[in-house]
Amino acid sequence: MLSKKDYLKEVIQHINIKEHNVVSLVESMGKMAFSARDLSRAADIYDMMLKDEDTAIILTLAGSLFSAGLKKIVHDLVDNNMVDAIVATGALMVDQDFFEALGFKHYIGSADVDDNEMRELHIDRIYDTFIDEDELRICDDTTAKIFDSLEPRPYSSRELLWNFGKYLDENGGPKVDDSIIYKAYKKNVPLFVPAFSDCSAGFGIVMHQYKNPEKHLSFDSGKDFLELTKLKMESKDTGIFMVGGGVPKNFTQDIVVAAEILQEDAPMHKYAIQITVADVRDGALSSSTLKEASSWGKVETTYEQMVFSEATLALPLITGYAYHKGNWKDREGKELGKLF
Repeated sequence: MLSKKDYLKEVIQHINIKEHNVVSLVESMGKMAFSARDLSRAADIYDMMLKDEDTAIILTLAGSLFSAGLKKIVHDLVDNNMVDAIVATGALMVDQDFFEALGFKHYIGSADVDDNEMRELHIDRIYDTFIDEDELRICDDTTAKIFDSLEPRPYSSRELLWNFGKYLDENGGPKVDDSIIYKAYKKNVPLFVPAFSDCSAGFGIVMHQYKNPEKHLSFDSGKDFLELTKLKMESKDTGIFMVGGGVPKNFTQDIVVAAEILQEDAPMHKYAIQITVADVRDGALSSSTLKEASSWGKVETTYEQMVFSEATLALPLITGYAYHKGNWKDREGKELGKLF
């Protein structure tokens, strides 16, 4: 049997959109058909969001994106004021971004392996990507350590992820130069993980609450919803850039309805694009179209575009187009984290 080192040796490299000017390619795709034209229009809508100074841009993320090599893209969007808030899964923000910030890596693997052998070696598999389970346990333990250090009370995920950024800052900084949690901490970009228990932070909160049965912190998902709704209420217009679907997608669309309940005249999201491979025919949330969301009063249909594509193909093209168009250069960061 091969050793763990035999499997964990070739590191996933995060793609750098700065190195690839895809403007002419994406514009050429706009003169094609099918998904190529959809992608080109989505890239144009994202560029429109960046040019609209009244629009706050919310990025939603689901799926195993950062382990697949897309982390630096999101880091650069935060760093260059191309996004104002992020709503994501816990796996992305904690098990993948915070995990790498602690100095650990994701590795190029294969789907064609013996998973029983992987289990014996403490290697976790995400399709064709490998992670060291022993390192992931260190990530779990670190989240518990952070929770142990905080005042016992209910917290929104935004508050806790801000403290994750603070932890990195106070412990020599991240071990990589593309940590999203750390960059968002520095740039006052709020991060939300509505299902915060569904990741290493979930194991951390179990350890924390088990050790402190009478006096412990807790996750307040209601506070998450209220805080993100306040971002909607404080913004003249909003645009949503959704990668994948799931809880982050619905959570972010729902803030329009919540804001309308609280102040009666909240506008729908002015711009919306979504990258997904989910099938629309089974009524699944992840695949529900943006036009369908309009029926719920969540998304305007003037500037909306679905892109049915796998994220590692579409995200570099859409964001790379907007980056090299350069309209973000005159955009000031909204620093929405300062609202709290």
